[in-house]
Amino acid sequence: MKKINIPFKKIVDAGRKPASMSGTAVPLCITAVLMAGLYYFFLPPLNIQSPETWLTVTFALFMYTVIKSTYLTIRKQQGSLRIPLMMLCGVIVLWIIGAVYSSKLFHAKSYASILKVTEDTVDSIPSVEEADAIALMDTASAERLGDRRIGSLTDVVSQFNVGSYIQINYQETPSKVAPLRYDGFFKWNANRKKGIPGYVIVNPVDMSAEYVPLQEGMRYVPSAFFNDNLYRKMRFAYPFDIIDNVHFEIDEEGKPWYVASVYEKKIGIFGGTQVCGAIIADPLTGEMTKYSAGEIPQFVDVVFDGNLICDQYNWHAQLQHGFWNSVFAQTDCRRVTTLISESEDDETSYTDYGYIAQGGDIWIYTGITSVNGDSSNLGFILSNERTEETRYIPCAGADEFSGMRSAEGEVQEKGYSASFPSLINVDGVPTYIMVLKDANGLVKMFAAVNVEQYNQVVTAATQEECISRYRLMITGTSPSEEDTSSYSEKTIVIQKMEKIDIEGNTWLFVVDEENHIYKARYADVLEMIMFSEGDTVTILTDGNVFKITKHELFK
Repeated sequence: MKKINIPFKKIVDAGRKPASMSGTAVPLCITAVLMAGLYYFFLPPLNIQSPETWLTVTFALFMYTVIKSTYLTIRKQQGSLRIPLMMLCGVIVLWIIGAVYSSKLFHAKSYASILKVTEDTVDSIPSVEEADAIALMDTASAERLGDRRIGSLTDVVSQFNVGSYIQINYQETPSKVAPLRYDGFFKWNANRKKGIPGYVIVNPVDMSAEYVPLQEGMRYVPSAFFNDNLYRKMRFAYPFDIIDNVHFEIDEEGKPWYVASVYEKKIGIFGGTQVCGAIIADPLTGEMTKYSAGEIPQFVDVVFDGNLICDQYNWHAQLQHGFWNSVFAQTDCRRVTTLISESEDDETSYTDYGYIAQGGDIWIYTGITSVNGDSSNLGFILSNERTEETRYIPCAGADEFSGMRSAEGEVQEKGYSASFPSLINVDGVPTYIMVLKDANGLVKMFAAVNVEQYNQVVTAATQEECISRYRLMITGTSPSEEDTSSYSEKTIVIQKMEKIDIEGNTWLFVVDEENHIYKARYADVLEMIMFSEGDTVTILTDGNVFKITKHELFK
């Protein structure tokens, strides 16, 4: 009997159906449906400059390859995966090449020229007479005030919570505003016909919060779902734009708006992020308008956000002499001040900045220091968040974080923490001014610190008194000659006395029978050497600082 040899491959192929158009069409349709759903929920821009676009294309090709392979296996059909795999690899390679080509290594000078910086003098720092234009309250304190105000409105707090705060200039006053937002899907479904009923506005100067109800609710907001979601509405209206920094603002009449920054990449494919315009949306009707960067309406305050400005300044200050200089020699390299937070498991660094209302706009300010990581500033920058006009002000002194620690040391017995300071010009002296908060985040005191000599610190219960006492100090007036019109007499029984050296000055701290703490420069109250715990003494005090006037030994 004749033996017949049949190759094993032919046996396997005999059980497979030949390839057909369905081997491509069906996986392609499944992939298209899947990616349409993902696009609806994740909303990537259709823009070659966006990494999200490249990620979406990569994922689509990967899914198509997996779906086609699975489909051919189930249907027992022959088919090749060579083309989708080649396309997938090609997209990844192009993505990597584009990222490398767009890096600072090849375009250092282009990165350095994105932000235009002009040099100015300390006279451009807001003067002490403009102290009402300085927002000292930080966002965390504003959130507490806003939450407390909303907490008293039972019909609101049960359905909504407060969104993110943004610093704006409202009617020539620095203010923080935040919209209400839906507290989850079911709260949105129950209230979507009425919309968001109002927003919260906080005055960070006088520490007050107000809830502003709207006659007509806001329908198109970021916390809504499906087609009422503002991000989705913007994406469908502008599918090709790179959109971010979507935030809430109000105009001078108190009408609510949402503002989104539109970005472009100035260098290569992915490098050199810059704002090229803004989209302004009416959350009541959903109508929106796109403006170029030079045509932004005056009421809009934030288009160039502070983090982007800080990044761009670092590019400007570190890359102007080339990439390799920024890595090795670091000649003339500077950066915005950075606080390094060390924990047991990690070490992180972050930048921060203050806000100044000036000329109808909000300006951010932050210190500029050398790249070697010391605690001193070479100067400051002021930058307009609407136009990105940026000024560099040479001024050597302590950085903001050193100023904060100096202010905290002044009241270390109270355990207060300082907020990020703002910057004012007090009679030609650059000065940090900040609030001091207790453990609950409530504002308790104000502090002023000399930028150039940060051991010169003044604290007081009000901003006006703090500035008044600081002026007396920097003009050389003796502390004993300070205005005591705001002081009152108080008789106390001394429970404890202790001397503490702070920044080279000796202070005497006195605790009374009610556990209130008073302090004075020891040189100004030398008579206290005659007292001991349990003695009764009458003092002049503002509730914090004291002066001795009479005591039982002098009767």
